[in-house]
Amino acid sequence: MLRLAFRTLRLRKGGFIGTFVAVFFGALIVASCGGLMETGIRGNAEPQRLAAAPILVTGGQTFELPKEDPASLEADDKRKFEDARLPERVRLDSGLVSRLRSVSGVSDVVAEVSFPLAAGGKPALGHAWDSAVLTPYALVAGAAPVAGEVVVESSSGAKPGDVVEVAARGKTEVFRVAGMAGAPRSITQAAVFFSAADAARLSGHPGKADVIGVFTDPGADIETVQAKVAEAAAGANVLTGIDRGVAEFPEADSSGSNLIVIAAVSGGLSVMVAMFVVASTLSLSTQQRSRELALMRAIGTTPRQLRRMVLGEALAVGVLATALAALLGPILGEWLFGQLVENGVVPPVLRFYQGWLPAVVGAGAAMLAVFIAAFVAGRRAGKIRPTEALAEAAVTRRWLTPTRFIVAALCFGGGTALAIVTVAVMTGPIAASTAGPAVILWAIGVAMITPGVAKVMTAILQWPMRLLGGIDARLAVLNTRAGIVRAAGAVTPIMLAVGIATANIYLQTTQQELANQAFTEDVRADAVIGSAAGGLSPDLVQRIQAVPGVAGASEYVTSSVFLENPYDSSDEGRPAIGLTASGASATTDTKVTQGDLTALTGRTVALPEVFAKDFGRGLGDTLSLRLGDGAPVDVKVVAVTSQRPGFESLLLPAGLLAPHTTAGLAPQMLVRAAPDVDPAVLTERLREATAGLPVSVGDRAALVAAHDKDQAVGAWVNYLLVGMIIAYTVISVANTLVMATVRRRREFGLQRLTGSTRAQVLRMAGFEGGLVALVGIVLGTVVSAGAIVPFCLVAADSLLPMGSPLIYLTIIGLAAALALAATLVPAWAATRGQAVDAATSGND
Repeated sequence: MLRLAFRTLRLRKGGFIGTFVAVFFGALIVASCGGLMETGIRGNAEPQRLAAAPILVTGGQTFELPKEDPASLEADDKRKFEDARLPERVRLDSGLVSRLRSVSGVSDVVAEVSFPLAAGGKPALGHAWDSAVLTPYALVAGAAPVAGEVVVESSSGAKPGDVVEVAARGKTEVFRVAGMAGAPRSITQAAVFFSAADAARLSGHPGKADVIGVFTDPGADIETVQAKVAEAAAGANVLTGIDRGVAEFPEADSSGSNLIVIAAVSGGLSVMVAMFVVASTLSLSTQQRSRELALMRAIGTTPRQLRRMVLGEALAVGVLATALAALLGPILGEWLFGQLVENGVVPPVLRFYQGWLPAVVGAGAAMLAVFIAAFVAGRRAGKIRPTEALAEAAVTRRWLTPTRFIVAALCFGGGTALAIVTVAVMTGPIAASTAGPAVILWAIGVAMITPGVAKVMTAILQWPMRLLGGIDARLAVLNTRAGIVRAAGAVTPIMLAVGIATANIYLQTTQQELANQAFTEDVRADAVIGSAAGGLSPDLVQRIQAVPGVAGASEYVTSSVFLENPYDSSDEGRPAIGLTASGASATTDTKVTQGDLTALTGRTVALPEVFAKDFGRGLGDTLSLRLGDGAPVDVKVVAVTSQRPGFESLLLPAGLLAPHTTAGLAPQMLVRAAPDVDPAVLTERLREATAGLPVSVGDRAALVAAHDKDQAVGAWVNYLLVGMIIAYTVISVANTLVMATVRRRREFGLQRLTGSTRAQVLRMAGFEGGLVALVGIVLGTVVSAGAIVPFCLVAADSLLPMGSPLIYLTIIGLAAALALAATLVPAWAATRGQAVDAATSGND
């Protein structure tokens, strides 16, 4: 039977090309997502400025978060803890340098500090000259810097003796250029070197090191020395090889984690879509051969032989398709990675890598879909008794099997359960975490019963169609009802495309709009002052508050903190905002239900009332927090606030939160105009007051635009990857409809011989395509509504999502146009030539 299977491939080109296309694109998308995931797992970023040191030591960016109440845990019970990632850089104590120097096999140890600055108006990173050996930089002119001097890169254009203005930590200072240095390799970030004392002062973290580079004795074994260094630097990260890049580019590590999530979600969704599309395509191909398979049963072919033949044909096509997809997967994966880099989702220093595993996973997922679809199709054909085979060959009517019924019931039950959980348990935008999976469950459930639903909808739509299209529309309805199983094969991918596109896009637009509303409601600032060199000077607030027309000014810092006491099992990091107490009430519109924001000084916190209720804490109570860099702190509750559900943040003093961020300073300052002052006038006054300082002044529109831009990055990722999946379903829609229409050449010929003109046949085919598109659009809309409505009820208190109606109209318009084109074009080709030739020919 396998030999027969391979021979039939030559005679059934149309059906097998359709299967090939469906399998190929499914495997291609899964393989490319696998490449993104492997890139995120590896997190490969080549070290540049720190490349000379074979071993790098960085602060531990994780801490142990208890899974249960610590009061009930034993001190050594590590099974009850999990690692939580800290969002800010954890710095090392410079005293570690002397301990590492005593480690056997270590020849030298160098501490590195790094801080953002602007030199001559150009962004750069500042370092101590002692750390130049980590690259290594070498002097090409001049001498090493002393206090008040700098060494610049030879490509900077400056020369020894020149004077350069350096803006760092919100202030501008003048330094003399002592020398120029060059590096043996390309460095992404420009460097400026200071004396050790100046570097410690400008970094804002005296006695601390960002990274410690360890050099080994000649001939020493790196792994052995690494183990000894790790023992001496307990709790720190000790990196070698390609992993050292994370020490220099910590954003590569966090971006790698995000890349893993993006690839996992998109890859999983792709696998689900591929399962349906491949199964639908192969099922349609097998249905079109029903007469041939029925004849084989009638002449004595056993069910097992028939199943082996169908399975062998499908696997042969699948192997060819997945082999080609495995070759092209890295190309698509690298292109997607390039788009993510270009749009700021991942840093450019992260290196794309795709080995053999993603290709194997993509091929395996596609082949599994082929196997399941072929097994089901072959099993259906093999179960027909020889005496029934020829009667069943013309039209396939039976479709509802016990398996379909059980799967549909489970999926509808799961989708309903998720909807209940979304409405009853979730709050705010986190409701999307249950709304997203609900789309898949509703889609699977509807796909299982598509033939039955399509039959009912066709019966309902037959009267308006007959009214609009006359005899041609009536024939279209009769053909669709007679071949409802065949029509359902085309309805399913349309339903998937419309459902997935509508749900994911509107979920994203709603979340984005809610985030923008929450931001604009909470922030009352009329102007914003931003830093051009790593942060704002802490004393700038008083200077701005003294400007005429200023009603209030507050530093604005964002980070995440962890709650340690009282214990909260759901804590995975909570958003925190740092504000200046004197200007907090003026620049933010947060409603205070108890206490006063003016008391937000020292070690205090303003707690959202939902947190206060959950934690059982109120005014005067104490919370134990772990800040973004891992520093523990006890804070006193001085206010309770009412905030938009799902967007609650802890409010902390900016002076407490900012030093524990990576920058160490507030990046922005919010300024509120007095009631009788025009915001435009205030903006001009602020520009005059900050003239000569390394800051930028913008109006409220600039502040909102910056927030929109941050939101747009996440939205763009969703649109790109969902768009890729939708493109696959679109291809499958065209593939399925073309296959179904081309096979009807003989039918069209007979229709023309009985008196229909070619134009009438094409109009009938057009009505059929329109009917299929309409059914698919309605079902897709129902599927998307199963996820969108519960989410919008919780997040926006509305049945309808936020976003332009043009989005939905565009989606259904494209679906309808695609269905009509994929039906009419092959129908036009099938009706060319003489009708008698078509009527007497086969369907291939």
